[in-house]
Amino acid sequence: MTSSENKPAYQKHVALSRPALGHFGRTELAILGTPCGNIKKLAFALTEKLAKNLKIAYVDADHKSADAEASNGPDVNTALAYGSFLEYTDKITFQRLDYRTTWNEYQQKVFFQAADLILVNGNHFPAQAQIIVIDPTKPLEKKLDKLTNVQLILLKEGVTEVPDFIQKHLSQKSPIPVYPVSEIEKITDFVSGFYKKNIPPVNGLVLAGGKSTRMQSDKGLLRYHDRDQRTHVYQMLSSICSNTFVSCNASQAAELEGKLPYLEDRFLNLGPKGGILTALQHDPNAAWLAVACDLPFLSKETLDYLVQHRDPTKMATAFYDSDGKFPEPLLTIWEPRSFSSLLQFLSLGYSCPRKALINSDVKLLTIPDAEELRNVNDPQAYKEALTDLSQQK
Repeated sequence: MTSSENKPAYQKHVALSRPALGHFGRTELAILGTPCGNIKKLAFALTEKLAKNLKIAYVDADHKSADAEASNGPDVNTALAYGSFLEYTDKITFQRLDYRTTWNEYQQKVFFQAADLILVNGNHFPAQAQIIVIDPTKPLEKKLDKLTNVQLILLKEGVTEVPDFIQKHLSQKSPIPVYPVSEIEKITDFVSGFYKKNIPPVNGLVLAGGKSTRMQSDKGLLRYHDRDQRTHVYQMLSSICSNTFVSCNASQAAELEGKLPYLEDRFLNLGPKGGILTALQHDPNAAWLAVACDLPFLSKETLDYLVQHRDPTKMATAFYDSDGKFPEPLLTIWEPRSFSSLLQFLSLGYSCPRKALINSDVKLLTIPDAEELRNVNDPQAYKEALTDLSQQK
């Protein structure tokens, strides 16, 4: 064996954790096996049922508009007809963007990042999971390659059985529900359940990587309870989160080794936003409950309350600050979709996570006890906190 055979494969770029996205977004279902008009009708019926609680996106193709343009020329009432590549129209009740250029697979995911569920016309586009309709007018024999993750089978009116070739194709999969296509309520409940099964888990993040300039010592190592504060917060989060880490700087990482799981900041000189971004980069398929380590009055009951009232359809779930005016970013559940939003604000020159919350679609809660938002940043405040906590015992 030559020495070159013992060498590890050369990797030019850093291997990053990637979000588990489909062709358009995180949770998508293609509907296929019946004419496009029927697909649109079913998609619209599901949207009407689900839109109260979820942001639904719909993906389809319009061949008529292309045929019309070929025979009659472009619509002269649009800027695109005169060479514009992008046209934005405020339609009062909705906003509209028309593009002349074609999106690639990476660009289109950006446009769907705010959607909770994407319904796709599977006759034209693929998706990571499928609903198939058994309809003799649109047989599926030649589309079996598209049936990669069938979740539900629907029977068109007059159809009573799933064809043998479909059963054979799906024979190694777990049993798949079969409903008549007319039973919209059952189909809606199934799709709602499919969405819920795909809600990301919640990880915990102890924000302990600050310089603690005013305190003149590491705030995470201060003791208010029976252990240092970062361990105290870590243990509270561990009891309710799937995985928990301490956000830290380079010098703290060496001291934490072998004691607590940690994430060393990769986004430097950004304060707590750097820790949040590092966590979202580490696991982009989880929401992150970020908690500052300078909140000694914070209770596990309040963390439970925040998780119980989490809204995964928003960018984040947060408490109002102690004044009841603005979101408190350092006691917040950041959903996976917040990663791209935080990076977008950063690209515009804003590093404040509170500004991102103020200008995004978030759920805001009033904390049960505002005293729990009392932060401790200097030696005098530390002494006062110790006195007050001892009186509570």
